[in-house]
Amino acid sequence: MASESDRIARAGDYVLGLMNDAERERAERDLEIDPAFRDAVVRLAERMHVFDRAGKPAGLPDEHWKLVTQRLGELPQMRSVGLEDARPAPAIRSLSRRPHVVGLHALGGRRGFAIALGLIIAFALGYLTARL
Repeated sequence: MASESDRIARAGDYVLGLMNDAERERAERDLEIDPAFRDAVVRLAERMHVFDRAGKPAGLPDEHWKLVTQRLGELPQMRSVGLEDARPAPAIRSLSRRPHVVGLHALGGRRGFAIALGLIIAFALGYLTARL
């Protein structure tokens, strides 16, 4: 079992195309059976997208990032990951239904005031009966 740093190094070599044919074929087999390695490849490919925005080095085609994601997305083991759409996923999606009406965030207006007043009266009566 490889450590996390070895996995990241192999993923980097795979994404950058620095492997020979035998290493690349082994890495592609590992993509099919090792979800940790597959996730490392996807994370690294997404991080490499930052360099695409920084400017194109001489000798690279204009659509280099699209070629990289297309090549990775065409692999059969990457179909479940959905690498074709390279845009970052939103951290918070819209709510599909209203939140439950439970908790302090739901108490507002007259109902919240009535509950707070009732609690104050209950605690005051409890305190007075304990003192007597």
